[in-house]
Amino acid sequence: MAELVPIIQLGNPILRQKAVGVDNIQDEHIQKLIEDLITTVAKANGVGIAAPQVAESYRLLIVASRPNPRYPNAPEMEPTAMINPKIIAHSTEVVKGWEGCLSVPGIRGLIPRYQAIEVEYTDRNGKLQKQELTDFVARIFQHEYDHLDGVVFVDRLESTLDMITEQEYQQRVVNNT
Repeated sequence: MAELVPIIQLGNPILRQKAVGVDNIQDEHIQKLIEDLITTVAKANGVGIAAPQVAESYRLLIVASRPNPRYPNAPEMEPTAMINPKIIAHSTEVVKGWEGCLSVPGIRGLIPRYQAIEVEYTDRNGKLQKQELTDFVARIFQHEYDHLDGVVFVDRLESTLDMITEQEYQQRVVNNT
């Protein structure tokens, strides 16, 4: 049965490690980890989560976009487990957008990301998938993918002036005041 697992925070050394590839996708631990990640990201009002964020240093991430209090305009999609993911192509266009992170509570940053990416990953059933992601979903993937390499979104800030608190983000960006 899926459990809510604790999300580690910035400063925990696991967030700065390069995660290891998943060899046996059907392993009971990996399948349970996928379920736990899906449960945890939903309960935390996130739109994505990577295994290193729950102190499991595997190349496994979940993209789970849906409207919630942290991202009221997020598109709706089924939570998708992506194992050993890769970015195989990307657009030349880079766009700045607001990001937050469950491992860096209380802070948002305006982060440059590719507008469109083509990704390859193995799904939880062991099948190789290829997909083009655009806009917000491409942003989620790139953010979570960074976690697999020990990179946190604040590392990608072009300026500390592009950083605000969660409270200011909710007032200025979400509520447009």
